[in-house]
Amino acid sequence: MEATGPYSTLKVQGRAFAQIAAFHPEITALRRDLHAHPELGFEEVYTASRVQEALKQCGVDEIHSGIGKTGVVALIKGQRNSSGKMMALRADMDALAMTEHNDFSWKSAHAGLMHGCGHDGHTAMLVGAARYLAQTRNFDGTAVLVFQPGEEGFAGAKAMIEDGLFERFPAQSVFGMHNWPAMRPGTVGVNPGPMMAAADRITIEITGKGGHGAHAYQTVDPVLVAAHIITAVQSIVSRNVRPIDNAVISLCAMRAGELGAMSVIPGSATLVGTVRTFNPQVQAMVERRLSEMCSAVAQGFGASATVLYERSYPATINTAAEARFAADVAQSLVGAECVVRDLEPSMGAEDFSFMLQVKPGAYMRIGQGVEGGVGSCFLHNSRYDFNDEILPLGAALHASLIEQGMPI
Repeated sequence: MEATGPYSTLKVQGRAFAQIAAFHPEITALRRDLHAHPELGFEEVYTASRVQEALKQCGVDEIHSGIGKTGVVALIKGQRNSSGKMMALRADMDALAMTEHNDFSWKSAHAGLMHGCGHDGHTAMLVGAARYLAQTRNFDGTAVLVFQPGEEGFAGAKAMIEDGLFERFPAQSVFGMHNWPAMRPGTVGVNPGPMMAAADRITIEITGKGGHGAHAYQTVDPVLVAAHIITAVQSIVSRNVRPIDNAVISLCAMRAGELGAMSVIPGSATLVGTVRTFNPQVQAMVERRLSEMCSAVAQGFGASATVLYERSYPATINTAAEARFAADVAQSLVGAECVVRDLEPSMGAEDFSFMLQVKPGAYMRIGQGVEGGVGSCFLHNSRYDFNDEILPLGAALHASLIEQGMPI
C-alpha cells in the first residue's frame, strides 16, 4: 500500500505512514512553532512544555519530565506486554547560538538563537510517532520515547543517563535519527559500525617572552612558535595514522597580541582546535603525539607549550544487529533502492554516542535535501530549515521500529 499525505509527495509503503500522513499539518505546525522558539541546551523550558502538552493530547500512558535537567520521557504500552520488552526512541530538542537569516513566517523569534540543525523536526517526528503508537498500540512491549536536551555541545544524552534514564526505563535497545541535507527525501542511510566520529577539544598554551617588534632578537616570539606548531601537527595524521584509519586535527582559532599594537611581540599565544577520530587507539595516540610535538617544537625556540586535551563526545558506533534491523525497517517503508546500508561515516560528532555506549542500538540518517531546493542547505547554516515533507516518513520510521521490534 502506498500513501501520500496532504503535503507529502513521498511514496512510502505501510499503514503507519498512511495514518501519520493524515495529521501531517499538525506535526508541521508543531515543528514550525518549535523553530520559532529556539532554546539552547538545558534551557528548553518552552520546548519541553510544548512536547508534554502534545504528548498528553496524543494519549501516551506516562510522561516524565526533568530528566537530565530539561529532558522528557514518555511511555506507551502496547496491546500486549507478554514479551516484557522495552525499546527506546530518541529525539534531540535544543537549538544553536547563531543568528537566523531566513525570512519565512516561522523564523526564530529569539535574536542569536536558531534551530540550525533540525532538532525541531526530530522532536516533531517523535511526537508524530507517539500519536500513532498511542492510537494503534500494535506491538507487544513498551515504547520509551526520549526527548533529549543539550545535544549541541552540552552532552545532554550523558546527563539523562547519569540521571537514571536507563535504570528507570530499562530499554533493551535505543534508536535515533538525524536529517541529512545531502540525501534526497525518501531515503534512509545507516552503517553497521561507525556513524560519527569522537569529538575532542584541544587548547595549546604557548609561553614565550614578549618585547619590541623592532628588537625581536630580545624576545622569544610565541607567534612564530604557534606558526610552526600549526604546521607541525598536520604531520601527526599523515605520518602517524594508518591510511585505512581516520583522523582529523584542525586548529581553528588563534589568539595572540593586540591588533592595534603592530610593534609589540606578545608573551603568549593560544591555539584552539578539534580532533576527530573513530578508533580509541588512534585517539590516544593523537593525544600523546600532540603533547610531545607541541612541547618539542616550543622548546626548540626557547619557549614552552602545554596541551589541554578534552574528550567531549565519543564516537557514535552502531551495533551491527540493530543497524541491520533499522535498515530492514526502513526498507519495508521506502524500498531497498532507497536504503543505504553502508553509509559513509561522518567526521562530525553526536552525543547519541553516550547512549550507544550503554545500550545496543542504531543511529540513522534520513534524507531531506531537494537538489537546489527545500532542505538542501547544510546543517549549522544561517539559512537552514528542516524539510517538513519528510515529517511523516520520520515519524513512521520511528513507529515501525517499535512495531517490528516488538511484534504482536
